Amino acid sequence: MYQVLLTILLVLSVLLVVVIFMQPAKNQSSNVFDASAGALFERTKARGFEAVMQRLTAVLVFLWLLIAFGLVIISSR
Repeated sequence: MYQVLLTILLVLSVLLVVVIFMQPAKNQSSNVFDASAGALFERTKARGFEAVMQRLTAVLVFLWLLIAFGLVIISSR
């Protein structure tokens, strides 16, 4: 059981890295005097591909933590 969970954890780790790198960049202007500086504190809702990637990342992180916690419990016995 330990070896199976460890293999799944390693596969999830690779998938998590790939999903994080596939997320679109948030290019915001760092110029304070720019006309779009008012949008600095506005929170826009993710749509389309960006929303899917955010949800997929959250699910993978949750599964990764769950499996890692399970491995800790199994290895402590």
